[in-house]
Amino acid sequence: MNNAFKALSDPTRRRVLELLKRGPLSAGELADQFEVSKSTMSAHFAILREAGLVVSEKHGKSVVYQLQLSVLEDALLGFARLFGWEMTLKSEPASALGVKKETEI
Repeated sequence: MNNAFKALSDPTRRRVLELLKRGPLSAGELADQFEVSKSTMSAHFAILREAGLVVSEKHGKSVVYQLQLSVLEDALLGFARLFGWEMTLKSEPASALGVKKETEI
């Protein structure tokens, strides 16, 4: 959970995740969306991979990244439980989370 929140603390990494919501993208396609060096983007990708928020796969000379939403969901659920909230995932898209206080269950 700590690695996930560390990764989410940076606006560039949050934007990368937002872009990956639409589907897998290559490192080059992602880097083109930012005005930072490729080495800076590589560091961001490494933090996202370490946190388990993205997975990468080599396709020829390209590295393609894909969002791992389940890791983000687990981190959010764990964080909510720290504050006495029980969150359940609905069958709608993964972004739709139902939230109830434990005392209301």
